Amino acid sequence: MSNLHGKIALVTGASRGIGRSIARRLGQEGATIIVNYKTNAEKAQEVVHEIATVGGLAYAIQADVSKVADIQALFQQIEDRFGTLNILVNNAGTTVLSSIQETTEEEYDRVFAVNTKGVFFALQEAAKRMRDGGRIINISSGATVAITPGFGVYAATKGAIEQFTYVLARELGARGITVNAVLPGLVETEGLVLPPEELDKLIASTPLGRMAQSQDIADIVAYLASEQSRWITGQAIRAAGGLI
Repeated sequence: MSNLHGKIALVTGASRGIGRSIARRLGQEGATIIVNYKTNAEKAQEVVHEIATVGGLAYAIQADVSKVADIQALFQQIEDRFGTLNILVNNAGTTVLSSIQETTEEEYDRVFAVNTKGVFFALQEAAKRMRDGGRIINISSGATVAITPGFGVYAATKGAIEQFTYVLARELGARGITVNAVLPGLVETEGLVLPPEELDKLIASTPLGRMAQSQDIADIVAYLASEQSRWITGQAIRAAGGLI
């Protein structure tokens, strides 16, 4: 894989989990990383330090992606400081495990605000500001394929992200900007909310025989951010070890 030296990459929700691994992976490839976080400045600075230890450059910028004003300010800061944006990874997300019957309005609004509204308006800013030939990668979920009770709201937010991906790929294709989604299956992170017995059954059903690590997803994102992925756009790539 060719390196990403000279590229500016924004990873939302990059202070932990999959986002943290993505930020580190892109940093290893030479990109300058914007580590976006909502509240945990200490964790974000840890990511910045981790990237620096392998010779990369990274900067932590706070923004709540559920708020359009924060998204706009985040992109403006990047433009003011770096002049351009080459790679956007929409990773920030939240979840709720609740049946449709029991989901509250607050839960519905909270999950849609981050997962759907936040991604949409980040895509809007990227479409306006990103340099031609850029890369946009949206983190969706295998929950849009493996229909699971309790994930109605969460899966709906991620399904919307996939539709944004398909449409924006066509809208930005003439500029050489690729737009793809990655659908992780089971990933061992602190955000995993399934009960242990359900996890065991799903792992047993996975052809590759294990749960993913966040690095597995980060490697796929790094490929989609590279020049080698230039002929891939408008795709929802299942990254679940064959489970979906």
